[in-house]
Amino acid sequence: MHIIIEEEEIYFEEIIDDMEELNMSTNNSKQEFKPFIAADRVLPEFTITSIILGIILAVVFGAANAYLGLRVGMTISASIPAAVISMGVIRGIMKKESILENNMVQTIGSAGESLAAGAIFTLPALYIWSSEWGLGAPDLLTITAIALVGGLLGVLFMIPLRKALIVKEHGVLPYPEGTACAEVLLAGEEGGDKAKTTFIGLGVGALYKFISGGFGVFPSSIEAEIPGYKDAAIGADVSPALLGVGFIIGPKISAYMLGGALLGWFGFIPLISNIGSMGDVIMYPASDPISELGYWGIWDNYIRYIGAGAVAFGGIFSLIKSLPLIAQTFKDAMKDYSNGVGGNSTIRTDQDMSMKVVIVGTLAIVVAMVMLPIIPVGFTGALLIAIFGFFFATVSSRIVGLVGSSSNPVSGMTIATLIITAIVFKASGNSGQAGMIATLTVGAIICIIAAMAGDTSQDLKTGFLVGATPRKQQIGEVIGAIAAAVTIGGILTLLNSAWGFGSTELPAPQATLMRLVIEGVMGGNLPWALVYTGIGVGVVIELLGLPVLPVAIGLYLPIHLSTPIMVGGLLRGALDKKLNNDKFDASKIKDKIESGILYASGLIAGEGLIGILLAVFAVIKLDLNFGIDLGQFGAIFFFGALVVSLYSYSIGKKFK
Repeated sequence: MHIIIEEEEIYFEEIIDDMEELNMSTNNSKQEFKPFIAADRVLPEFTITSIILGIILAVVFGAANAYLGLRVGMTISASIPAAVISMGVIRGIMKKESILENNMVQTIGSAGESLAAGAIFTLPALYIWSSEWGLGAPDLLTITAIALVGGLLGVLFMIPLRKALIVKEHGVLPYPEGTACAEVLLAGEEGGDKAKTTFIGLGVGALYKFISGGFGVFPSSIEAEIPGYKDAAIGADVSPALLGVGFIIGPKISAYMLGGALLGWFGFIPLISNIGSMGDVIMYPASDPISELGYWGIWDNYIRYIGAGAVAFGGIFSLIKSLPLIAQTFKDAMKDYSNGVGGNSTIRTDQDMSMKVVIVGTLAIVVAMVMLPIIPVGFTGALLIAIFGFFFATVSSRIVGLVGSSSNPVSGMTIATLIITAIVFKASGNSGQAGMIATLTVGAIICIIAAMAGDTSQDLKTGFLVGATPRKQQIGEVIGAIAAAVTIGGILTLLNSAWGFGSTELPAPQATLMRLVIEGVMGGNLPWALVYTGIGVGVVIELLGLPVLPVAIGLYLPIHLSTPIMVGGLLRGALDKKLNNDKFDASKIKDKIESGILYASGLIAGEGLIGILLAVFAVIKLDLNFGIDLGQFGAIFFFGALVVSLYSYSIGKKFK
């Protein structure tokens, strides 16, 4: 597997020798493609088992990704882990053999993860504002409604495009993540062992987090100042999730993130500290002299804004670079749209959800946004959502087919939407708190729509290859969206009550950025000099030919998050190096990488779930601390053991 990060989300992009053969098998005639399960064969697919297991995984991976995304601004794709777990349960435990059931499970599960990703990148800003304005926590019903509207529209907008993008363009649009997931499903006889690896990782991640965060045996973060270099410091959050993220995204992206962090903590912070040492220098937005802030105070008051400027530039510039592709994508999609909305087929593998349901459902949702006060967008906001939502869903569905979900410029789409929406609302006189909330709500729904449309496209590609029934998959996407929407509000409220968004435990980087964008347009009260500095950094990174967003995210977040990610990246890099060396068996190295990624996914899910549990304990004031604190040396020892465990399931993995 080769995993890359661009924008907010981390996705599985598995490069397997069989992928090209599977996906390009129709060079001579696209009509000759035969899925793994023929259209005239009927296997268990949309069953009680697949629905319940899919919903469970949608909630589990949605919750785990919510926690992860709020901590580091990234999420992992749930498609492959969900497929592997499904195979372990359905094939390994229940002794049932139906690849279509397993595909349905990953369809529902990944839908929940995608909705959660779109929600946590925007909606936490509502909680931050509510705290600042003394309004109390946002209404759970409002959060659920926003998430549900975005999730359903993301699925409905994509359905008419399936025949044009998935069927007609088969052999042209590779849909790398969807194809990789199909490969995993086709290798289902190995599912039991793979599922075991994922579950072991989940158990290890959960136990580690509970020992650290629950019992308090050792601190979850370590740090040290650099001697002789005032206010320069280095640290690490000794976290299973961060170690797992590093292995998944690989050494290059990990290094980009660490490079951004080093620029902030070894460059900007000492520089600002040195300027502050020349006198009682007070620089907005801080209210105290720089000399009294320390490195954390300098990071909080200044570096975050520089990082936000770099991230904003990266998101918008990625959208600008994609404009030719976006224009061609939309043109091609519209040209083929009539083919997508044509009469439904009687062939099982070519049956879509009824277009009447799609059209009526879409109109009903738009009307509901206008009429219902729990979705605070009004007529203008609903109109903007309908226009931007349809456009970006169409673009997202095709872009992920061309270059993969990892290069889908969702953050750029969201920032562009927020800027335009804020300008429209401000011009109409709606620039107060209500206008800011309405703007964020529009952006949140658009973000969820784009994420869901891309995920739906990848899932339908997987189904096309294995021979699933599109209509049942589309219903599965809706079920996953509903399950995640119902739970995401409670999860966000719980996490906010426990630690608060914007805290060191949950920085909520993307949501904080979206909030800054809206406040900047509406009120103009941002420290623009710092933001422009970040934009300048982004320009330099782009001129150097490096990906802006990973470096910018590293600059925006504390260095404590980038260092453990780099450790995981180095482990992955050792395998990647062997993969490109003819002296080693490429198939065995790929198996080691896949095993490591599944174990790393388990580590991430395990920490995320225990993080949710510890949030419950924090809210109810349940203290499990044993009074034993091994200090930083204990943290280093336990993290070292964790690294060894990841090594044993990747580099040191033995195969029969």
